[in-house]
Amino acid sequence: MTGPIRVLLAEDDELIREALAGLLNREPDIDVIATAADGRQAIERALAHRPDVAVIDLEMPALDGLGVIAELARALPDCAGVILTGHGRPFVLRQALASGARGFLAKGAPGTALADVVRRVREGQRYVDPVLAADALTAPPSPLTAREIEVLQAAHVDRPIRDIARALFLSQGTVRNHLAAITRKLGADSRAEAHRIARENGWL
Repeated sequence: MTGPIRVLLAEDDELIREALAGLLNREPDIDVIATAADGRQAIERALAHRPDVAVIDLEMPALDGLGVIAELARALPDCAGVILTGHGRPFVLRQALASGARGFLAKGAPGTALADVVRRVREGQRYVDPVLAADALTAPPSPLTAREIEVLQAAHVDRPIRDIARALFLSQGTVRNHLAAITRKLGADSRAEAHRIARENGWL
């Protein structure tokens, strides 16, 4: 490979975006050729500039990091994707790797670590931040039964009990009992909060 590694950096926080770009541009073999403030912009600029590596924040407006990586894997298969995240929840790690990401790195990692990951993925390697991997591996298993997960998936935020019962061929009383058990197990105050907790932990 000749010339510097061409990098696209997508991060919605302007200060973080500029700081990361500055750190990467200090490396003699890395050149940040474009930046983006949201997911759609990241895809547009990647298609325009065709970077070697795309460093993408997990949580962004318009389209999240997983969506960006998946789209780039289809449109620019030679572009290696790296996800930046603040947490290592198991389902996020699995989804990131399934989306085509080659790297998974904590946002708080030193700039030299990000540069090293950029080099590794450009060479075809994979990299998962060991701290994030440990967090994912030690995350608690789901306290919900298979039926409770099914009820919670069908419940949404404000779907009427009768509609949930009809969809799952259960009585309304059974649905109420399941929802009560779900909120109790998850320590939630509402159905919406229970859904959020379960989703964020990858139990849905």
